[in-house]
Amino acid sequence: MNQTAPALFVGHGSPMTLITENPERRTMERLGGLMARPEAILCITAHWETSGHTHLTDGPAPRTIHDFRGFPQALYDMRYPAPGSAELAAKVTAALGADRVSLDTQWGFDHGVWGVLLPMFPGADIPVVAMSLDRSLDPTAHLALGKALAPLRREGVMIVGSGNIVHNLALWRASVGTRPDWAIEFQDRINRAMADGDPAALTRFAPSDKAAAAAINSAEHFLPLLYVAGARLEEDALGVFNDTIDGSLSMTSYFLGDAATRDRLTQ
Repeated sequence: MNQTAPALFVGHGSPMTLITENPERRTMERLGGLMARPEAILCITAHWETSGHTHLTDGPAPRTIHDFRGFPQALYDMRYPAPGSAELAAKVTAALGADRVSLDTQWGFDHGVWGVLLPMFPGADIPVVAMSLDRSLDPTAHLALGKALAPLRREGVMIVGSGNIVHNLALWRASVGTRPDWAIEFQDRINRAMADGDPAALTRFAPSDKAAAAAINSAEHFLPLLYVAGARLEEDALGVFNDTIDGSLSMTSYFLGDAATRDRLTQ
């Protein structure tokens, strides 16, 4: 019988997190050592947007994508050669409905995928399927897809949402090194919603909500959180880690799973 796998939302931030000394990367590395090895990983990534269908990586060895510019060569030299999984892609397709899913042999593992999996599982030996964000869906529909995926966790599939709760690159350069009031307010609000188990609070933001408008901005980095919130199981313990804000970017991340691992992570 497979052990129930956790669900994670991981703030991936800048690619530089992977090649500089920082507490966020160290925590991701430590978390990888705390968790039981999953059978497979489904990663919903902010860096893959589609319209009309949810896309899944297909093929035995998806390529590593370096979807950024102007960074040190060391980042472009990085590879994450984890195997794909036709079995997991088939399970996800069955869970979401074949009419909603397209298998994709052209995409691969973008920075939203390997930027969080490499620190946790550097051996790249666990089967991985990457999943896109269908931007034709509204937030409640993204949440519903996460709920449909929840049973896969009982089959040993770890569900990972990779993005950032506060993510506004247009404001970042002018705000780096600060903790803006609006970012703190929004981050605290999302932390409360996760602590309260109130996923609906993650989908409703008034047009006058200036903090949400600045934090969510183009939304693609926030939407992966809805899949993790939707995949929450009744028995899950919540752990918050990397709860940091640098200007208009937060690294706040969530662990949903067994209490023992949560306690070791947050102690």
